[in-house]
Amino acid sequence: MPPLARWYLGGLLPRQWIPRVIRRIRERDQKDGSGDDRASLEGEGLLGSDHGNEGEDRGRSRASCANMVKGHLTGSALRGTIAAVCGVAFLLFGYDQGVLGAVIGLPSFRKEFNEPNRNLEGIIAGIYDIGCFLGAIVAFLTADRFGRKGSIMWGSWIMVVGTILQTSATENVQMILSRTITGIGNGINTVNVPIWQAESFKSNNRGVSMVESSTDPSCADIEKAMLVIQSALIAFGHPLSTFMGLASSQADPSSFAWRWPIAFQGFFLIIILCMLPFLPESPRWLVQHDRVEEATEVFARLEGKGATMNDDKVIRERDMVVASVQKERELGEASWGEVFSEGKNRNISRVLLGAGPYMFNQWSGINSLAYFLPITFERNIGLSSELSLVIAGVLGLQYFLVSWLPYFFIEKAGRRKVMILSAAGCSFCMVMISIMLKVNTIVSQWVFVAFCFLFFDIFSWGILPVSWMYASEIMPLRTRNKGVALGVGSHWLSNFVVVYVTPNAIDNLGYKLYIIWAVLNASFVPITWLFYPETARRSLEDMDRVFEVERFGLTKTRRPGPKKIDGEAEEGGYGADASKLDGVMIS
Repeated sequence: MPPLARWYLGGLLPRQWIPRVIRRIRERDQKDGSGDDRASLEGEGLLGSDHGNEGEDRGRSRASCANMVKGHLTGSALRGTIAAVCGVAFLLFGYDQGVLGAVIGLPSFRKEFNEPNRNLEGIIAGIYDIGCFLGAIVAFLTADRFGRKGSIMWGSWIMVVGTILQTSATENVQMILSRTITGIGNGINTVNVPIWQAESFKSNNRGVSMVESSTDPSCADIEKAMLVIQSALIAFGHPLSTFMGLASSQADPSSFAWRWPIAFQGFFLIIILCMLPFLPESPRWLVQHDRVEEATEVFARLEGKGATMNDDKVIRERDMVVASVQKERELGEASWGEVFSEGKNRNISRVLLGAGPYMFNQWSGINSLAYFLPITFERNIGLSSELSLVIAGVLGLQYFLVSWLPYFFIEKAGRRKVMILSAAGCSFCMVMISIMLKVNTIVSQWVFVAFCFLFFDIFSWGILPVSWMYASEIMPLRTRNKGVALGVGSHWLSNFVVVYVTPNAIDNLGYKLYIIWAVLNASFVPITWLFYPETARRSLEDMDRVFEVERFGLTKTRRPGPKKIDGEAEEGGYGADASKLDGVMIS
């Protein structure tokens, strides 16, 4: 086996498989008497010289993967590469959400799949979200076993399989199955990518540990920044897929017109799969699995500037993460029974409150528009396919640009205020969209388009960021992982329902569909005002006290907490736990 292939597989294989591979190589060497491969592996550190010590073999095999590129990627270069790979993953997710809407209306696509009816359109589009839901479950169950990087690797390979099957699809069943497979891979990645990124950066640059975040309200600035960045990158994926569909539509009626935009998913996957072997595993995950020496080496690489494993700063970062992990082990994790019980911590109340914003996200009607934006313009106001793609692409670009704005005000204004204003604004936009469809004149059609633009803007300023922040900000430490997992699950299932019913609803309900979304958005205003306590600038301990005092559901905690005094908190380290980033922002 060539050395490069051995190195790549060293970054690809789950850690518990490494000893098996080593044993098979040894057995082969003993059988044929050849020691060349073994000597080569030993020279690279992929095999230990002690046949009986598999733990040492495993440690050396994993460390060697980092050592082979250690001189090339350290410090800011390494951190930048990790951020770039994560950014590509976020772009891919946004692209995946928009690509079907860009091609489902093309004559070549409809001919290939025998003019699918509205129910079938909804299934083809929505089954992707069921796949994402299943992938998220798999990720929550297996990420601790396979590691962050290993899970992303497998998720990406699953997406490769799904992309190939989608691109080559000739039957409805194959397209449905392939979109499910792609969704499973993406669900795995959307859980693990933000966690891996959070745990690989200094907390003063990116994320904080669970224990640090519970005591330092200023960490909200860091988490807020990265959540906003993630949402912006995902938002950029939408217009990218739309413009790709517009460009390839020129090849219609050739099947290339719809196969190429779907196949282009592979471009992002190639980047991810080629870069991952050069990058280290999460140092926090290594510490959690008692591989402290490897974690220390990763800390040194992330520090850069010639740092070694014995540098004071590296040791300090390591010790902080070790102490944080130890604290979390002492706290333990709640059983599902505890999560669904009320008790003095009001666990079930917090779970329901945490799931609410995730569901607000979907039941606002955002994906009723986003998944089918081009055909919404075609079927509702009669625009041509090409013009619909152009407008959808421009809307997506504006959505990307304005989605950065919450960074500047969401902490000062607070979660409640931006959620209430955003929901009220989205409701108004849906009312106007409905009225314009009912009037149905040339002028009203373009006013309809204008309010679609405005709806996306207002949604991105409030409902979008709050929906992915709130659950982790109110959950107790012991129930946070399971509570956030339930919230993410409610998001994906709601997403499926909304996407599935939309094609039929556009035809059968017309303008009444948008009245439904308007009423739902309006209902979020009193619900938020009455039941949702403000979390901005409050630690988890602060929120525990809030829920102890407010026993009957109605909240009186309506303003952000007091501002943090400069210098109050200690500077954080690497290895942040991504408890507040268990799901990425998804529109």
